[in-house]
Amino acid sequence: MDPRRVHRAQHRAGGEIYYFGAKAIILDGRADVDALTRRLVRDGGSLISEVTEHRELPPDAGARYELLGMVGFYLGACRRHEVEPDQAQFAPLAQALAASLEVAPRFSSAHQHIHNRAVAGVFYRFTTLDSERIFLTYNGLAVMAYRRAAHALLSIPTLGVSNPLATYHFADAVAALRDVVHYHQLLADELDRDRFFYNIRPYFKSYRVGAREFRGANAGDFAAVNAIDVLLGLCSPHDSFYQWVLADKYPYLAPEDQIALRALVTTESLLDLLVRELEAGPVNPPLRENAELFLSACKQHGAATVFHHQKLVIPYLQEPAANVSEERQSDMTASGPPLADVIETLAQRGICGRPGSARAW
Repeated sequence: MDPRRVHRAQHRAGGEIYYFGAKAIILDGRADVDALTRRLVRDGGSLISEVTEHRELPPDAGARYELLGMVGFYLGACRRHEVEPDQAQFAPLAQALAASLEVAPRFSSAHQHIHNRAVAGVFYRFTTLDSERIFLTYNGLAVMAYRRAAHALLSIPTLGVSNPLATYHFADAVAALRDVVHYHQLLADELDRDRFFYNIRPYFKSYRVGAREFRGANAGDFAAVNAIDVLLGLCSPHDSFYQWVLADKYPYLAPEDQIALRALVTTESLLDLLVRELEAGPVNPPLRENAELFLSACKQHGAATVFHHQKLVIPYLQEPAANVSEERQSDMTASGPPLADVIETLAQRGICGRPGSARAW
């Protein structure tokens, strides 16, 4: 079965025409909205049941991961509209797909930014809102830029930090990290805050599969940002808190990113390599230039992280959450844990601007 049928059923029944006209997380007491929500549960559940009953998974791992994402889109939509679908219809399929891939049995950000196959220019999303298109596009471009920076930095150790050929990779990493800031700036300039908070963010909440609840999709659930942390020597994979960060995100990464994350445990930082050569001397021109580019990469990586927190997390999540009614405060999450708890934890540890520490969207 084409997984896009599941997506189309969810898309048609989402009721965004009603939800998105009001600054409300959920609309109660609306018969028309309730009818659309029931249609969402019925049509999406029926299509997923067709696949579940066949007891046959696609042989290709990429196709299985895409199908898992489609089931996850449906469950994310149900969670957004605060309805509980029939676990018997979807849980066996989601769990079987996840077990075959060794990932969490839910939709993740990789299903939007990395594994999101477009047809005729249309890619998977929850709504037809322009704000969601802006959010996914610029977030996705920032992820691509991070992946480009990580690839550049990972290419350096086999060349050596004093190799003039490594200068190309250092410069590419700096340019890519500059692009991250650029795309985040465009996101902050163009994304409507109310639309994001009330009409897009709710799709990224945690939801239950079987007996367990899995945290929501997080924009930081990709390995490149952590590879940059470790390669620049800004974070250590042996630090207890950073190990918690890596362990928390691991099940939510795409399979190929899980491999990259595991490799970080044995990765030596470029900082250590530079210090070793600088101490051994003499400082030749390529080594000096590469050391300067290394520092520029650190600066750009820090700037991207600080901008993300100050210009995206605070104005798009923390500030609007403060204006939500008291009965809805308990439902304010940062892709899983309560938003207030995440912000407080970051503040207590002094890492609100620390690269790779956490991302709330």
